[in-house]
Amino acid sequence: MLIIGLTGGICSGKSTVASLFSQLAVPVIDADVIARELVEPGEEALQEIVDQFGTRVLDKTGKLDRTKLRDRIFSHESDRKKLEAILHPRIRERMDQLTGQLDASYCIQVIPLLTETSQTAKIDRILVIDSSEAEQRNRLRLRDDVTEDQIQAILASQAARQQRLKIADDIIINNGSKEDLHEQVMKLHALYMRLSQNEPDDLHSQHS
Repeated sequence: MLIIGLTGGICSGKSTVASLFSQLAVPVIDADVIARELVEPGEEALQEIVDQFGTRVLDKTGKLDRTKLRDRIFSHESDRKKLEAILHPRIRERMDQLTGQLDASYCIQVIPLLTETSQTAKIDRILVIDSSEAEQRNRLRLRDDVTEDQIQAILASQAARQQRLKIADDIIINNGSKEDLHEQVMKLHALYMRLSQNEPDDLHSQHS
């Protein structure tokens, strides 16, 4: 089975593109979805986070307050690395388990920090969702109601746009209409179906 690693900067449109692939009956495994499951009350990872950062990262019901945690880790790089050390190995293990259960021509693994964490060993092909920084900033501002300083800190914590583009086998540009996005997904779907029938040595020989 062909494994496509889908990545991109924050608010570049990763979830939207993943949803379009899902509508084509392509299995999608999303690292962010798994991360949210791992920090549910009673989960081992949540307890480790509380041990590391204290109960102040919890809300009144005992659930993880993602806003408080986000503000802390994007203000302190050492704290961000501590959180990643707790979550990333568990996320990777779960993604491998879910992928191993699939029976499909290809699947999409949504890994926002693919560039930063070098999780490419088990990926056959890398798809980068690219969007201008201005678009990212505007979407992030609307989605999370964050300040300009917070936006800058979040963007600074991620790989530069050119770093992501450098590792890409395929690129989807998400600065236009939904119709344009759908057309790009359909084109890649046809490519991936074709490549899934090819020999492994052919996987990086064709580019979108």
